[in-house]
Amino acid sequence: MKTIDLDQPKIVSPSEWLSARQRLLAKEKELTHARDEVSRLRRKLPWVEVEKTYIFDGPNGTVSLADLFERRSQLIVYHFMYGPEWEEGCPGCSFLCDHVDAARQHFEHHDISFAAVSRAPWAKIAPFKQRMGWKFNWVSSFGTDFNYDFHATATHDELAAGKMFYNFEMTEIGGEEQPGGSVFYKDEAGDIFHTYSFYARGGEELLGAYKFIDLSPKGRMETGPLSWVRYHDRY
Repeated sequence: MKTIDLDQPKIVSPSEWLSARQRLLAKEKELTHARDEVSRLRRKLPWVEVEKTYIFDGPNGTVSLADLFERRSQLIVYHFMYGPEWEEGCPGCSFLCDHVDAARQHFEHHDISFAAVSRAPWAKIAPFKQRMGWKFNWVSSFGTDFNYDFHATATHDELAAGKMFYNFEMTEIGGEEQPGGSVFYKDEAGDIFHTYSFYARGGEELLGAYKFIDLSPKGRMETGPLSWVRYHDRY
């Protein structure tokens, strides 16, 4: 069996290991407390009312942004990278969405709905969704401004310039579609508000598989972000 190079870990006594682990635990607790504080600040962000009407195409015809809430007051939208000309959805977005259905059975009972939104036409989304075995709601924003308004797709001018407003600043990009998510609230009057968005590595918080991998001594073993990830039916 080939020996794995783990940067030659130091082999120590149980008492030395315990001391090292206690030092690391202090750092882990700092991170937990910092994450709690970031979550508190996230909930305190101001909101922006969504005044534009967005209409999507889905398995049962057209639906509005309000329809995606499905009788709940909170909605998480994942901007799934799937361009109109693409034959398949993004592998990295697929990796993230592999986590959704297991979590969804719980957070739907916490007044939260989920929907993936892509610019690919529904006729392309449907067979890919079936192939991947996903049950969550997924709709097409083809022909609408939704992806552009929430900065998940570069405009023609941005694409030509090689830069777009992404992750809350002008950023160099390598393609038209970019990953991210947006969160919305709908009040009793039916008014909708944009409360939060995340982009780039912000989506890692939703990747439960990474939490397992990061516990292991070999770690992620990546040559680049998600370099090892495949569609779950192609490993």
